[in-house]
Amino acid sequence: MAQPPPDLLATRHARVRTALGREGLDALVVLHQPNIRYLTGFAGSTAIVILAPDELVLVTDGRYVTEVETRVAPGCPGLRLVKVDPTYDATLAAFLRGFDVPRVGFESAHLTVKRFEALTAALRDTPSRRAGALIPAERLVEAARIRKDAVELETLRRAGALISAVARKVLGGVRAGQREWEVAADIDDRIRRGGFERPAFDTIVASGPNGALPHARPGERRLEPGDLVVLDFGGVYDGYCVDITRTVSVGTPGVEARRVYDAVAAAQLAAVGAVQPSAAVTDVDEAARAVLEAHGLGSAFSHATGHGLGLEIHEEPRVGPRRADIPGVPPAGRDDRLEPGVVFTVEPGAYLPGFGGVRIEDDVVVTESGVDWLTDVPRELLVV
Repeated sequence: MAQPPPDLLATRHARVRTALGREGLDALVVLHQPNIRYLTGFAGSTAIVILAPDELVLVTDGRYVTEVETRVAPGCPGLRLVKVDPTYDATLAAFLRGFDVPRVGFESAHLTVKRFEALTAALRDTPSRRAGALIPAERLVEAARIRKDAVELETLRRAGALISAVARKVLGGVRAGQREWEVAADIDDRIRRGGFERPAFDTIVASGPNGALPHARPGERRLEPGDLVVLDFGGVYDGYCVDITRTVSVGTPGVEARRVYDAVAAAQLAAVGAVQPSAAVTDVDEAARAVLEAHGLGSAFSHATGHGLGLEIHEEPRVGPRRADIPGVPPAGRDDRLEPGVVFTVEPGAYLPGFGGVRIEDDVVVTESGVDWLTDVPRELLVV
């Protein structure tokens, strides 16, 4: 795993510190592992980071001390290692009790009520915390992660090329008579042999009527002539996730299969055609949805058109429809604007109970002039 260069990490720190200033915060307790990796390059399973005005404190346990000291700290500007003693929360509380910074935020989406109450109790009546114990904050690091930097884009472009190569081999090996789980096992094996650390999620192989389930689990069903088969899989490359879906036909497709496939393919091209700097993510979703509605398949499209890719397989932005806001609940669909460097999937689908389904998915990046495809696999309906 490559450690991000120090100047790039310094830029990330500055970006999040600027966001902290806008929120009136002086420091941030970072608990979400992908956010910790983004800020430090540390890829271990457990840690806490405190992003302070002039340093970055990484709290971790004995399993990772040597890794941090020898690999992470030398390349991460301003990093100070604090070893866990005796527990993570006790160490964090002890640090914060002596932390002379008045307004400390925490990632409220990643801290349980029980842990929050325990930390608040541990900090109560501490002189340095009189101005407030911990202040809830949301999306401060996630918002910075939306727009990928040059190193991230290089990684994602390479990952897109690798998953495309895997997909071409996968599609060439699908045959009638195979069980769904057998196809999925072959895909997972090819992902690992294709240069990835691991699959990015549980591989989906959905044949015939099972294709009407967008997140079907591979089972014992054998692929039969006349089936449409949805194949959805992805890989993790140097920490970054890519994702691709193709739908193939076992034998010559029928008239309905061809109609549905062509409609989904047209919807995907319409959505990609709507991608440009400053476009709203909801515009991309609406472009795909309008095509499917024109083909009488609007109600068969049951999910968002896409999702962000990066250190997580599902991250911001959510490329879906705008929905009515519910008071006190985060909005289900924001009119986030696309910027150069934003990477996301475009994956319209149509799902017809009793018949099956079609989904076509590719990964794209917004550029200064429009959009680039990160995945490159034929999009015509393949007959196997």
